[in-house]
Amino acid sequence: MCGIAGIWFSEPIDAEALESQARRMGRSLRHRGPDAGGVWVDPAAALGLSHRRLSILDLSDAGAQPMRSQSGRHVMVYNGECYNFPELRRELESGGCEFRSKGDTEVILEACVRWGVRETLERLNGMFAFALWDEQLRELVLARDRIGIKPLYYGWAQGLFWFGSELKALRVLDGVQPRVDVESLGLFFKYGYVPAPHSIFLGFRKLPSACYVVVRSASRESEPECYWPLVRNFGMHERDDFGGGRLEAVEELDALLRRSVRRQMISDVPLGAFLSGGIDSSTVVALMQAQSSRAVKTFTIGFEEAGFNEADSARQIARHLGTDHTELVLTPGEAQKIVPSLGGMFDEPFADASQIPTWAVSRLTRTDVTVSLSGDGGDELFAGYRNYALNAARLRRIDRLPTAARRWLSSGARTFSEAGWDRMLDRISGVLPAGSPGVRALCGHKLHKYAAILASHDTMRRRDLMDSHWFAPEQLVRAFEPDLQNRERFYSKQYDPVELMAAADLLQYLPDDILTKLDRASMAVGLESRVPVLDHEVVEFALRLPLAFKRTHGEGKWILRQVLGKYVPSRYFNRPKQGFSVPVAAWIRGPLRDWAEVLINSACNHHDGLLDGAIVRAKWQDHLRGRRNWEKLLWPVLMFEAWSQHDF
Repeated sequence: MCGIAGIWFSEPIDAEALESQARRMGRSLRHRGPDAGGVWVDPAAALGLSHRRLSILDLSDAGAQPMRSQSGRHVMVYNGECYNFPELRRELESGGCEFRSKGDTEVILEACVRWGVRETLERLNGMFAFALWDEQLRELVLARDRIGIKPLYYGWAQGLFWFGSELKALRVLDGVQPRVDVESLGLFFKYGYVPAPHSIFLGFRKLPSACYVVVRSASRESEPECYWPLVRNFGMHERDDFGGGRLEAVEELDALLRRSVRRQMISDVPLGAFLSGGIDSSTVVALMQAQSSRAVKTFTIGFEEAGFNEADSARQIARHLGTDHTELVLTPGEAQKIVPSLGGMFDEPFADASQIPTWAVSRLTRTDVTVSLSGDGGDELFAGYRNYALNAARLRRIDRLPTAARRWLSSGARTFSEAGWDRMLDRISGVLPAGSPGVRALCGHKLHKYAAILASHDTMRRRDLMDSHWFAPEQLVRAFEPDLQNRERFYSKQYDPVELMAAADLLQYLPDDILTKLDRASMAVGLESRVPVLDHEVVEFALRLPLAFKRTHGEGKWILRQVLGKYVPSRYFNRPKQGFSVPVAAWIRGPLRDWAEVLINSACNHHDGLLDGAIVRAKWQDHLRGRRNWEKLLWPVLMFEAWSQHDF
């Protein structure tokens, strides 16, 4: 695992200044690659490449980057792991290629030279982001893995082109003063993360998953191309279901996951696994232990707060499998000490509070190993999230309503402002007997959200509203203008809404939230995290499975449970899903109140009036008084302000 960056000027630049800029970008990414660093410059083209190395395979200097091809024409910087590089290497060797190193970087580099970038990308199995410079054509190609496990930002501004693993490498450049993109900020408050292809800075983007872009000029923009459209196009064509029965499907998934885990256990440095006690991580650990001659090192973080702790389940599974298990119970005080550092760890605003335990378990794991396997991806592939079924049921109820009734209800909900509804509901609640949760659970924000859902006829847009934080971010971000164009996609009626929701999460929520969280938290401590459930062959198989193989009797991940049941008795894992949650609502009312108060005051008064301070202040006071839990609305505000105040 590594950090990569590069810069290309549209005008000539002094070679010494070019190299200095490249080195500065590399130093900003040192946390991603603490073992070594290197730069390469092409003064004639005014281009510089930078690399930071976390040594995993081929620890010798032969694996150092930036790496030049055997012909001398191409130079590559690469971040990630290619798990099928031994097979690709043998094929290249049979064609006369001789290798200087034992790692995967040189294999990918020579494959791109001989087969072309697109064919190489279609043949790679792994997680990666790379840049390939063709010195003869003066073309730079950027590419990202199929699922978006590894990050890559890029963009044109002020007479230059820049790319990097993180935006930290942009902020150190001379004369570059990136500005917050208001559209991206609005999307952040809607989702709690900035979705690709947007980035928080105007003029800079994330390269979407399964895409590459050919850059032919430092001053002329070009658009990315998708080399693996499976997820983007899911549900838009006729079904191509798995043709076998349930038993055959379980056996095939078991074989695919075993192979993926076996490939991803290859490492020249110590390796372990996160073990939360849930279905996904338990399956990965079970398959690791089944294919290992020694006890696998596993790591778990627990919480003292009741309802947020899965450490007991993880301990039972570790004991059954015979792993070398390490557990750390994070006290509220220790967890809260992490919070102020989050703004700098995530170099865009990021508001998934499970970032706290993810960083904590990464730090714990790094004390013993350099590579860790994770179970992320199981919920999206096998319809595991509880809200899939809940949202689908809500959509069915909405669709049963006549259009006129939906229009009337939507209009009626907007009769009062959010604050007006809150005042009315508080009066009603005050005269109700204790234990009347119906009215107490309502609020103006929810009623206005329901109104927007009722007014929409697009299934996926309605689902998007259901899962949003600030469902109407234009109320908070003053200059934000939502895109109201009707871009409804038409899906085959053969697909259930649950399948479409899971595929949508696979395309956006998974890479932009879950995998971003995993990458930044683990890279902050120099730990490489691998995700074998997201092997693209497993993804292709999962997308062909009928929904009945994923959800049965209202319970998700049926087929994954069957695979795990071959290695672990079901009594250890057949229990309600908890997730990696954190009691943020109570913390910001209590021990983190002073920290939060400072940030809330700043958010209300700064940023050139970007945010509507009156709305923020009202939600904050409501939350402090315990009238309503506004955690989902306030945490993004706190994380944006913490990010904006951090000195990168």
